[in-house]
Amino acid sequence: MTLNVTHLVPRHTRQWLRRTYDGLRFDSALRRFIAAPADALPAANPLLSELIDAWGNGGWIAREGYLRECLAIALESSGPTLECGSGLSTLLLGAVAQRRGYEHWAFEHLPEWGMKVDRCAARHSLRSVRLCTAPLKDYAGYAWYDPPMARLPQVFALVVCDGPPSGTAGGRYGLAPIMREHLAPGCVILLDDAGREHERAIARRWQEELGATHQLVAAGDNPYIRMTVPGLQVQPALHG
Repeated sequence: MTLNVTHLVPRHTRQWLRRTYDGLRFDSALRRFIAAPADALPAANPLLSELIDAWGNGGWIAREGYLRECLAIALESSGPTLECGSGLSTLLLGAVAQRRGYEHWAFEHLPEWGMKVDRCAARHSLRSVRLCTAPLKDYAGYAWYDPPMARLPQVFALVVCDGPPSGTAGGRYGLAPIMREHLAPGCVILLDDAGREHERAIARRWQEELGATHQLVAAGDNPYIRMTVPGLQVQPALHG
């Protein structure tokens, strides 16, 4: 006979135990990833799934297929990388950047979320992570992040775009007009959530404005868009 004593433990205690367990499990998995990022990429390796599950951000977390693509390209990138939004991917891309001798920058508009990511990066000595937390800024017809332009690297080799949220004025469009001069020739842009027409429309605008290639990648129920910037032939946009 099995005795179920779960109901004897107060709910808040169970929640604390679960958070503690997930935290220990996450820290262990992240240490293994930092030691050998490339080893986590094969689909047969369950490490990314373990990290996703232990991080515990539900539906907002990057899907595993998209995350693998981000990491695979980062492992081949020659230069700093940029992320619009922050989360588990910030830590993993930061670990890749640190191993390769580059910086990984991330823009975040939610202070409490940025603090969580920053603390985790510090706990694991991910000194390559440069997390910039600031409220979204209104530009001419759209809202976007407010980057510390004077502190940014001259160019980025990879941009992972998973923010701002879809309800933001202009959505994720601001990347092209604000950051175009910081996109290296050959820079790869990965735009998540391409199952939504709004993201696909933004990608078409970026393709026209940046002269970039544009490919929709089917990844189960979470397609994404991969773009490659050939250079800076376009005229700079006026910031609002």
